[in-house]
Amino acid sequence: MLNIDVIATEELGDRSYLAHDGTVAVVVDPQRDIDRIESLLTERGLTPAMVVETHIHNDYITGGYQLAARTGARYVVNAEDPVAFDRVAVRAGDELDVGSMTVRVIATPGHTVTHLAYVISDNTPGATTAPAVFTGGSLLYGSVGRTDLVDPARTDELTRAQYRSARHLVGSLPGDTAVYPTHGFGSFCSAGPTVGGPSGTIADERARNDALLEPDEDAFVARLVAGLTAYPAYYAHMAPANLAGPAGVDLSPLPILDPRELAKRIAAGEWVVDLRDRTAYAAEHLAGSVGIGLGPQFATWLGWVIPWGSPLTLVGESPDQVAEAQRQLVRIGIDRPEGQATGTIEVLADGQPTRAYPTATFEDLQAGRGDRGEEPVIVDVRRDDEYAVAHIHGALHIPLPELADRLAEIPDRQLWVHCQSAYRASIGASLLDRAGFDVVLIADEFSHARELGLTPPDPTRQQHSHFLR
Repeated sequence: MLNIDVIATEELGDRSYLAHDGTVAVVVDPQRDIDRIESLLTERGLTPAMVVETHIHNDYITGGYQLAARTGARYVVNAEDPVAFDRVAVRAGDELDVGSMTVRVIATPGHTVTHLAYVISDNTPGATTAPAVFTGGSLLYGSVGRTDLVDPARTDELTRAQYRSARHLVGSLPGDTAVYPTHGFGSFCSAGPTVGGPSGTIADERARNDALLEPDEDAFVARLVAGLTAYPAYYAHMAPANLAGPAGVDLSPLPILDPRELAKRIAAGEWVVDLRDRTAYAAEHLAGSVGIGLGPQFATWLGWVIPWGSPLTLVGESPDQVAEAQRQLVRIGIDRPEGQATGTIEVLADGQPTRAYPTATFEDLQAGRGDRGEEPVIVDVRRDDEYAVAHIHGALHIPLPELADRLAEIPDRQLWVHCQSAYRASIGASLLDRAGFDVVLIADEFSHARELGLTPPDPTRQQHSHFLR
């Protein structure tokens, strides 16, 4: 009987899978911290016989290369991918037997040029279990993967390929085939909002997927391309690392830094990232540090705002908090921060300067509660598409990933910083505080600003974004 286990990586909006017959397993699109997968294999009493990649990933470092090397499993990658390692090279139409399962390869270009889907079936005589299709970044729940990651100049071409791949996939499989995408759970690799919950079948997708409901290819392409939003800067480094064959990870504790060494790193302008939540950081923090609260969005935004390869030190409340940050970071290729420091800010500062700034709501902003006797500057750090839908009149709009490089554009007045739900604003406020600005963090939902009439809705605009955080 065909069984499927889901290994969710909610922090990146992705899923990996174990397809197994109770004895041997096929691992699909494993994340880099493979200890989670190894633990599940042991728990289920399974032997990993094959690891398959639907595509060369752009949003995370794969664990497939290391998992195959550690376990002796066959490592299956598209024959057209220019990888620097040995693998089982497959093409559309190939079939591979694994225990009582058969793995069939289908070409599904669009999200990437060489994207594949894998249909896994129970080949036991008389089996009645429906097959499962692992669709990677091709067919998602209600949508498809984005098509502008390989080469912006090829976006139109790949969007058309994505449309045709989705329709080919659905047209070639029975309706009860279970669909298991890798992306579509918050990942920036999605091209649109996913719908219908955490599961689905081919029949479900026929009824709800925007690539299948739109009969006009040109209309689909125009709509998908118009809805594409910015994606994290660290994506540029993922595919090259995956093509090379990523090294294993070291999640052992980082070196512990004393207050003197911590102060030295801050004085040198290195990135010292405080993992505490935005309220604690605003109340008191080490001068020169940056606040990126540990949570589901931590690695995405750290990898987006900090220059790639910069020395990094993590400051946390506890070693466990730092360890969780390490795990999230290795998934995007930030392997070994320089060190860690944990404990209260008073202990970590050891007499060195600390800073603080107030938090506020949109009601406070409406009431004009500045403390310098002048009109404050409202800094909106949301994406361009969010700003286009609705914004506060007169706000200075600088998307968070651009903020550190555009400090010269910011006036020397009190800055009230906001985003959609305060997480990005908290990072932006900390970056501005690090640069010496007088900031107020608006720790509030942007919907509240709209309710207060600070940003009257424009009925002529449509909200394209699906990942507003």
